[in-house]
Amino acid sequence: MVISNRPLRFIIATFVACLPLMSFANPEVDSVKVNTEMAHEVTEGSHEGAHAEPTDVKSKIKAFIGHHVLDSHDFTFFSDEVEGKHYGFSLPVILWDNGLQVFSSSRFEHGEAVAESNGNFYQINHHDGKVYKLDSADGKITENEETGYPTNIRPIDFSITKTVLSIMIASLLMFLLFTGLAKSYAKNKGIASGPGRIFEPIVLYIRDEIAIPNIGEKHYKKYMSYLLTIFFFVLFLNIFGLMPFGINVTGNLTITFALAIMTFLITNLTANKNYWGHIFWMPGVPKVMRIVLAPIELLGIFIKPFSLMIRLYANIFAGHIVLMSIIGLMFIFKSWLGSSLSFGLSFVLSILEILVAFLQAYIFTMLSALYFGSAVEEHHHEEAH
Repeated sequence: MVISNRPLRFIIATFVACLPLMSFANPEVDSVKVNTEMAHEVTEGSHEGAHAEPTDVKSKIKAFIGHHVLDSHDFTFFSDEVEGKHYGFSLPVILWDNGLQVFSSSRFEHGEAVAESNGNFYQINHHDGKVYKLDSADGKITENEETGYPTNIRPIDFSITKTVLSIMIASLLMFLLFTGLAKSYAKNKGIASGPGRIFEPIVLYIRDEIAIPNIGEKHYKKYMSYLLTIFFFVLFLNIFGLMPFGINVTGNLTITFALAIMTFLITNLTANKNYWGHIFWMPGVPKVMRIVLAPIELLGIFIKPFSLMIRLYANIFAGHIVLMSIIGLMFIFKSWLGSSLSFGLSFVLSILEILVAFLQAYIFTMLSALYFGSAVEEHHHEEAH
């Protein structure tokens, strides 16, 4: 049976329009009574502290999303709010504070307890997931009234967090896959075998469609190892971010900053004289304009890695927020229609996020290759000037 597009669109539009009427998430109540109860709760909450645990569904979803995008000192698969149990495993906490402090993150009891190590006391801040030092076992993290930032001392943290563990797993996976692929070439006379052969077409694509066209056949080989590493590293971490374990690595600004810095260093440390000549003394333009353009071109050196950092971070971070917000709507809409639409939309968005995972890895690799190509480009026309 074939359904015409117009009736189908009308049916979908009608369902969406009637969605607020069919949902029972927000029942009608006395607004005066609600305002009175809220004021009473706020008054009581001010005595208990500004960081009380959320009680309503919307606040819980918002808090869960906030914790999801943050790094963590433990790896939690899921939690049972009724029994107050968390199922996962703890990670080592490594701090430098009056010497090396090493202990398990289980001492924090998921941020609810104060951890003691060699007479020093530490606690995790719920807002940023960082470890701060306390004066005593009964101490608390205090915040500046104007800025809202904690005023406690923050020790130097070398801990193996969830992000660090994910990076280690991705690196180990890449090492095993591609060393096996390389060995299969030598063993089978250039014929790939094993699990790594799945990625052979991607390796060839990066070489033939990204590296050679943008860098040139003369110089592309010295950049291939980095381009392949950065592509699969970003891709694997993006895919990890779509798993239901709360892994948000490439949506972390410090990670994307480190990746952009590596591209920045390789570009400028391997650049030839023509690259620097076009920045500080651009050929083919009047000398007065060269003086004006030099600071602009120099600023462009730092803008390029900054754009790499922000592009990857913003796309992955926004994808996590939007996807989890739509999933959270299933718990807010207490109707079969609202929850079904939220589930369907989140499913479609999850498929789209897989495309974004590949796309962002491709864009980061492509732009890095472009920057490398501009750094080693040879300008033979300069002699004519």
